[in-house]
Amino acid sequence: MDHAAHHASGHTDAGHDHVERAERADRIDRIDRGGRASGASWVTAAKATLHCLTGCAVGEILGMAVGTALLWGNVPTMVLAIVLAFVFGYSFTLFAVRRAGLGLKAAVKVALAADTVSIAVMELVDNGIIALVPGALDAHLSEGLFWASLLGGFVVAFLVTTPVNKWLIGRGRGHAVVHAYH
Repeated sequence: MDHAAHHASGHTDAGHDHVERAERADRIDRIDRGGRASGASWVTAAKATLHCLTGCAVGEILGMAVGTALLWGNVPTMVLAIVLAFVFGYSFTLFAVRRAGLGLKAAVKVALAADTVSIAVMELVDNGIIALVPGALDAHLSEGLFWASLLGGFVVAFLVTTPVNKWLIGRGRGHAVVHAYH
């Protein structure tokens, strides 16, 4: 589009300008300090991390709730929560690529390739936070400490995992594997 002619005609579009600035910021975001294209924007990485966090959060909250309600100890409850975080994290990707027409075997491979590192980092950070917060492991579902440590762990995990996903996507790995099917 000839922007000079567009603006010379007296027609300005605030929405168009906003989109143009966002696209320019995204291009700048893809250039690393050495001037090389990094292959992934922070927005793309954040979206991939949020997708992963959603599955992890569903699985982990369900696992913590089940383990706590059944009066299980800390270790079996955390193991259940981590296993369910992986199950739900993978399943969200699996359903998306299956809906795009990929066969089951190929879809499982894509989900494993796309999410394994992201979920592992997220779970390591999130559960590490919960383990480090005094009293969090012994807190019950009805206590604010349970929810504050769990949700705080998710926030820290998001902040730590986003750069990991940016690095992976920039190298054609992680969630970059899924993008061919969207």
